[in-house]
Amino acid sequence: MPLPAAPLAKPSQPSFASSAAPQGLTTGLTFVFAVACGLSVANIYYAQPLLGPISASLGLHAGLAGLIMTLLQLGYGSGLLLLVPLADVVENRRLIVGMLSVAVLGLLGIALSNSAVTFLAASFVVGLCAVAAQVLVPFASHLAPEATRGKVVGNIMAGLLAGIMLARPFSSLVAAGFGWRAVFWISAVVMAALIVVLWRALPERHPHGSVGYTRTMASLPGIVRRTPLLRRRAFYQGMMFAGFQTFWTAVPLALVHEFGMGQRGIAAFALAGAAGALAAPWSGRLADRGLTRPATGWAIAVGLLSFALGAVSVHYHSLAGLVAAGVLLDVAVQLCQVLSIRSIFMLAPELRGRLNGLFMTFVFLCAAVASGLAAAVYAFHGWTALCLLGGGFIFAAALLYATEFRSRRMLAAA
Repeated sequence: MPLPAAPLAKPSQPSFASSAAPQGLTTGLTFVFAVACGLSVANIYYAQPLLGPISASLGLHAGLAGLIMTLLQLGYGSGLLLLVPLADVVENRRLIVGMLSVAVLGLLGIALSNSAVTFLAASFVVGLCAVAAQVLVPFASHLAPEATRGKVVGNIMAGLLAGIMLARPFSSLVAAGFGWRAVFWISAVVMAALIVVLWRALPERHPHGSVGYTRTMASLPGIVRRTPLLRRRAFYQGMMFAGFQTFWTAVPLALVHEFGMGQRGIAAFALAGAAGALAAPWSGRLADRGLTRPATGWAIAVGLLSFALGAVSVHYHSLAGLVAAGVLLDVAVQLCQVLSIRSIFMLAPELRGRLNGLFMTFVFLCAAVASGLAAAVYAFHGWTALCLLGGGFIFAAALLYATEFRSRRMLAAA
């Protein structure tokens, strides 16, 4: 398989400065990585179940409410492209702490916003700096031995994905009791505390052989061009995550309009959906056992099934069926994510920051587009059209996945 045209590190070459050689990843430090990833990325999901109250408070039309999530995710996508590659250039602990410090300022800006413009601008900043999570993941991968790298990445991704899933019930419950602004005040305080913990707990990591930020950024197009695995896995996860965002952006609106729920009911629904985060650890174990290709197919199939179930459930007014659809979709997306991250991290250790940044940039650009479309599609065309949109994204992943078997048949016939 072609690799990026860049010098590869020898297998025995450490990725840390000689004065801070990695000693492996202890259980406690793995937990710190997982919690930090979850809390960091949760910042771009707190607003998702609050689109109605926030847009009403800021005078934003219901059909444009999806812009809130779009700006958060565009900020995240920009950070993935512009900031995450710095992990291959800048000392990682300082980079992570710096990002989270700016995120605190963005969260305070959201909490103090009195107009849609200031809210959206602050949201972009929060999304931009929430990519600290995507510096933490390859950082942990450098510390983990190759034989258990999939398991370690899976455990840390479980924390990240739990942050995504638990952000929604948390924000719904807090908003129900104290208003939506309290969610962002609390998050700002939590982020400040997290900064102190990470500064004390994380080891230093000084990347070896850094060529500087300008040359690092200039290398990105070549990495994309010469790494077909990166392109394929990014497309799979981009389409899966677009479906995920389509569902979770619109489902709070559907719960209000179709089931008459309030914020506490929406929180309970999101909490039930968070059970899907349990899939991440065993996803890594599947990858470690060499089952990446078949497991990817299982993830895509389950994703398609979830949208079919979601459409039928709302048609027959079945809340239990809609919960099951949410859980299945979460499992599918997390399975594909862990398989993808583990695959690209096996390519070239010294390029993990750039590989992860490129991968996640495409994923979140897809998610940003889906978030912007989802609220409008639901508002103007209803839930069935929304399920067709989300299922359509995942079907696109299925079409590309089918080419893996065509390529194998062609090679066998040659």
